[in-house]
Amino acid sequence: MIQKTTLSFFKVFFLISIMFFAKGNLHAQTIVPAQLDGLDKLCAGSSFNEFFATFSYVNFPEGTTFTIELLDSSNNPIGTTLLQTIDVSATQKTIKFAVPTTLVGSETYGLRVKSSGTTTSTRFRNSAGNTSFPAYFKVYETTFSINNKDTNATICAGGNITLSVDSGTTGVPASSPVNYPNLKYIWYKDNVVIAGQSGKTLTVNAAGDYFATIDYGSCTDANFSSNHVTVGNSSSSGAVTISSSLGNPFCASGTGTVLTATSGNKYQWKKDGAVINGATNRTYSTNESGLYSVEVDFGGCSATGTINLQSNGFDASIDVQDGYKLSEGETLSVNVTTDAAAPTFEWYLNNNLISGETGSSYTVSVKGNYKVKISQASGCVATKEFSFKINGDSGPASVIPNIIKLSGMNPYWNIPDEYKNATTKVIIISSNGDKVLDVVNYQGDWPQSNIDFKNVNPVYYYVIQSDTGEKKGSITVIK
Repeated sequence: MIQKTTLSFFKVFFLISIMFFAKGNLHAQTIVPAQLDGLDKLCAGSSFNEFFATFSYVNFPEGTTFTIELLDSSNNPIGTTLLQTIDVSATQKTIKFAVPTTLVGSETYGLRVKSSGTTTSTRFRNSAGNTSFPAYFKVYETTFSINNKDTNATICAGGNITLSVDSGTTGVPASSPVNYPNLKYIWYKDNVVIAGQSGKTLTVNAAGDYFATIDYGSCTDANFSSNHVTVGNSSSSGAVTISSSLGNPFCASGTGTVLTATSGNKYQWKKDGAVINGATNRTYSTNESGLYSVEVDFGGCSATGTINLQSNGFDASIDVQDGYKLSEGETLSVNVTTDAAAPTFEWYLNNNLISGETGSSYTVSVKGNYKVKISQASGCVATKEFSFKINGDSGPASVIPNIIKLSGMNPYWNIPDEYKNATTKVIIISSNGDKVLDVVNYQGDWPQSNIDFKNVNPVYYYVIQSDTGEKKGSITVIK
């Protein structure tokens, strides 16, 4: 740190000066800064922001307080944050202070002491004996990335490519220096500073090794630089490669795999030779197998790369016609064909799992909304679903059933489709007068919980209120 208790020759000289000055000026208020031993610049940041300055003073009344001020190149004062005042002796203090987090970095700041009575000192001298020295607050102090973290890029002879500081995570300012628009950068080519380049982008027209650091003047830390990007010259279509984030073959589930092309200026993706509309970024996400290609413009020339993307998931199909109309007394066999390894099957009616139905086929005997879920639990863990609706004939199918057999193939009160809409209200009341269901747009899924049979089959009463009138009746539940 910058405080020492042993007086240097410089301190002794100024203390003697104070003594002689005080004899001739008994009432003059004087502040004499000590040299900032061990400190040649103020390099503050989120990880460190505390400094020490020692000074001597005479002829100040009891209760006088002191602060440290920064001075810009025009000698304008800038307040600092007082962290602690340490009494060294009756005429000497050390102040611990922090620089403003909004400080505009410069190489020519000064430092002085100011009393609560407005008396100010001369400037402190840093460890090199200078009264002006660098001062910066580094708002971003960590490594960052350029060129989407890719370590390679390609240009054509006579062409160019733009390297950019990456944006980081949306909504997380500390994830990228781009979120601090006042920052400037130092760009390097083959470890040599590129003069005149201080923005977040760099246009490159020559092969070489490129990287960037944040420009904090004399406080710049080379440890907090970007990744290096090797820029090479394009000579053939082999200059473009495509990588798959999930490998190839990949597991086709979730959001899919991300295809990433060699860095260039412009991109156009194709699948099986056909242009993919809107796919003009460096990356493209997909869940589908196929032959993918991308044409990359390197600035003056272009090249194409391809990848034969394969999925190691599974395929499946179902042989039922959606909306099939089931006649009275008719049954329909629905079959699933799949190449999944050791597949499992779950069948649903009106979003309710049909107990015991775990095979690749199911015999439909009542109308409703069906779904089958096929899962592969080994290798590429994946799931596919097929949904279909079975309608019923008019006439008998429109009859409101008054018996539910819980152990049957349809253990729910499945009313005709004309009552399953947003304008029809369905109410079910127990024999005790308790309302157990009160909904609109009923989907044929009652009862959803266990029924207490006790010694008899319970009886419920329903009310259906629709645009065509009101229907009432009873429902007997059989175990």
